Amino acid sequence: MPSLILPSADGSLETFTAGDASPYPATHAGGFPRVVLAAAHVVADPRALTNAWQVPAVDWDATLAFRRHLWGLGFSIAEAMDTSQRGMGLDWSFAKELIARSLAEARATPGADLACGAGTDQLDPAAARGLDDVIGAYEEQMAHVEAHGGRIILMASRALCRLAKGRDDYLAVYGRLIAQAKDKVILHWLGDMFDPQLAGYWGSHDVDQAMATCLSLIERHPGKVDGIKISLLEASHETRMRALLPRGVKMYTGDDFNYAELIAGDGQHLSHGLLGIFDPIAPAAAAALDRLAAGDLDGYHAILGPTVPLSRRIFEAPTQYYKAGIVFMAWLNGHQDHFRMVGGMESARGLLHYADVFRLACAARLIVDPDRAVARMKALMAVNGVA
Repeated sequence: MPSLILPSADGSLETFTAGDASPYPATHAGGFPRVVLAAAHVVADPRALTNAWQVPAVDWDATLAFRRHLWGLGFSIAEAMDTSQRGMGLDWSFAKELIARSLAEARATPGADLACGAGTDQLDPAAARGLDDVIGAYEEQMAHVEAHGGRIILMASRALCRLAKGRDDYLAVYGRLIAQAKDKVILHWLGDMFDPQLAGYWGSHDVDQAMATCLSLIERHPGKVDGIKISLLEASHETRMRALLPRGVKMYTGDDFNYAELIAGDGQHLSHGLLGIFDPIAPAAAAALDRLAAGDLDGYHAILGPTVPLSRRIFEAPTQYYKAGIVFMAWLNGHQDHFRMVGGMESARGLLHYADVFRLACAARLIVDPDRAVARMKALMAVNGVA
């Protein structure tokens, strides 16, 4: 088994052995007992990153190939979400192209399913004059998604959070958007641990009051809301809210700390999934969902449970930098031949973080080719002075 030298939290170095290759298949046939969408990352083009912190450069071939990988494992894709670095390296002009390219790829891929994030990131929150500006920005993005045949995920808006004076403003803005959408929408409640500019979303810093506003919105638009994804990293908020949802409205867990138990359910209520962590753990998640479909709850947890410590490390505070761990895993497993990101975000995490992510990925049996992964880790260690 291949081994290498890795740094430890106490400053020492240790010899680490990678272990066996992942046993989980790279493709999957059949359905799942939950609706699962993987929020997918984009692959940067390092040869074109002439100004990496300011001007994105995307390797479209590798980006679309990764989407085919996820579709091949049975996942739907949540496109152009925060996992793709929306507002943190990928601007609307590139997100717009990503949406168009991915929807075209989905049409050419049998069984592929895709929903796309529509937000207001083309609008500078500081320059927005009022709610009409926010609505106009949303409408522009919604129109683009629908023009290319896509379904809409209504992303949280920094501009709306800055301008809204209370719950009524949220109800008015979202009400207008939901009413004009061609199809059902998925709502997206992203906590401020993912984006500090979203603190106090839905008009309150109190979770229960914010939840009441969101539930009121859903109840006012029967038949137009497919579900809601909440990413608050606190399981009790999600279990409380999903028990209050109207019949037929799905709870999509966005809790990258507690997804295994939330998707399993509590015997009365359950969560579906719209998760960034599905991006790197898709083969294991597909195998776990098969166990769940067979009624083998122990088998489900035996597969998915070991991925949770990995996810908690990837999504640790400052949580908004989790994208670095997602792309790091894609590099280790050969989905891209470099570890560079738009916005230079690979620099957002330290060497010890990447060493721990590697250890935990091995423990979760997620490394497809240990020889390749160890060789890449050795190169990363060497360039950072660990040999």
